[in-house]
Amino acid sequence: MTTQNVNTPFFIGLMSGTSLDGIDGVIASFSSDAMGHNPIATLASAYVPFSAALRRELMALQQAGENEIERESLVAHTLATHCAACVERLLADTGYRANQIRAIGVHGQTIRHRPELGFTRQTNNPALLAELTGIDVIADFRSRDIAAGGQGAPLVPAFHQAVFASPAETRVVVNIGGIANISVLRPQINGAVSDADIGFDTGPGNVLMDLWVKVNQGQDYDANGIWGASGKVIPQLLKACLDEPYFALPPPKSTGRDLFHEAWLAEKLALFPQFAPADVQATLTALTASTIADAIVRYAADVSTVVVCGGGAYNAHLMQALGQALSRGGVSASVASTDTLGIAPNHVEALAFAWLAQRFDLRLPGNLPAVTGAAGPRILGALYPA
Repeated sequence: MTTQNVNTPFFIGLMSGTSLDGIDGVIASFSSDAMGHNPIATLASAYVPFSAALRRELMALQQAGENEIERESLVAHTLATHCAACVERLLADTGYRANQIRAIGVHGQTIRHRPELGFTRQTNNPALLAELTGIDVIADFRSRDIAAGGQGAPLVPAFHQAVFASPAETRVVVNIGGIANISVLRPQINGAVSDADIGFDTGPGNVLMDLWVKVNQGQDYDANGIWGASGKVIPQLLKACLDEPYFALPPPKSTGRDLFHEAWLAEKLALFPQFAPADVQATLTALTASTIADAIVRYAADVSTVVVCGGGAYNAHLMQALGQALSRGGVSASVASTDTLGIAPNHVEALAFAWLAQRFDLRLPGNLPAVTGAAGPRILGALYPA
């Protein structure tokens, strides 16, 4: 057991998202200023990839299967060891000791998300992570919001609001992981949170593109969107995809692989079997860009700045498609990555869970009820002491 330094401003955030590629980790520093704000700084970052075997098993757990309770428990154990390896790397890179870290905020890996049935499941073993690292662990951030009648997702808009909101303009933060979500951030007056700030999952981010490039190219993702850019959008297929009822639902709403999966894509492709694979990839890129842009046009047409984080920010073809889709919708906002606001796109979600861990530590709410639909602000997370 490690004695924790209760006065440290340092938190670790660990995130493994819908893309199922690995764990992003950061050490974040929080230091309150005279106004009571909590500026956040990234002191170190690390990435631990999933093995092919772990990725396959996590993918298989997205759906019901034989002996899944035991299989999930074993995967959770493996996931915790990967998280511990990420923490070890962060400490080694900075020279910090375990007792200099206040807590680890860890998301776990979502394997089911069914808020309409009152549950979400992030497989995880936070007790083992606390044992392996000697650091307090805060986990299970989504359940409390769902218990309060919310979607339990997306949670990142609260963090986006804290670090990206502007007093002078409306901004939209677009997070493109496996699933895409937006945070609409209205101008803050004297630092006050606007009741008009909303956020929700727009639909697929990289999930369908990654699936298709894996089947056809044997790659985990379409690097820089080069393959997708080589094809042409299939208007009929795009229209069939856009007919998905989820896109027309009003927020609050959230989604995941429970809806956008291989069978969903196969059903759409069965209508148009004659098209080239690269054209399908171009269409799936257009689907992601169009659904994000449609959401922005509908709920934030006055936006001045659109900033993108997550893996999609590194897909030049997708970023270009998003800008074009916004222009077609009459929105002339600039589109850039969160690098322009001082945070690397692949650090944002890990930083968000470091921030949520700090919120728990301070016993402050971590959700935005206007985003998730919860009955009110709630303290999110559960503590596993070292």
